[in-house]
Amino acid sequence: MTQPDFSHQLRDVALRVTQPRLAVLQAVHANPHADTESVIAASRTLLPEVSHQAVYDCLRTLTEAGLVRRIMPANSVARYETRTGDNHHHAVCRSCGEIADVDCAVGHVPCLTASNSHGFVINEAEVIYWGLCPDCSIASPRP
Repeated sequence: MTQPDFSHQLRDVALRVTQPRLAVLQAVHANPHADTESVIAASRTLLPEVSHQAVYDCLRTLTEAGLVRRIMPANSVARYETRTGDNHHHAVCRSCGEIADVDCAVGHVPCLTASNSHGFVINEAEVIYWGLCPDCSIASPRP
């Protein structure tokens, strides 16, 4: 799998290309569903002098620009991914917290149609499937 041109992506959304932004984008791309602390650690392998605050600022800016997606499963810290724009969903392990991407089951964005929109113009559906990942389901089989 080839690495995206992150400089080009930043320019496409009218953001200045900076070393912290490049490091954070690369870190999130290489570690899908990583929490902030993991993004900081991965960013520092690429740019050792990057501060916590710079990573937080980059995550906020990149999320607002649509280059990074922030997900927050219940009882979990924020997680980040670079897979954006396709309204995919997630499966989360109740035991270890592993997160996996799940493509929309049916239809176009949003892939779920609300039975009553209450006047809202709906453009995204967020679904989280909960269960046990393969490793955890083997470790604690259900009766």
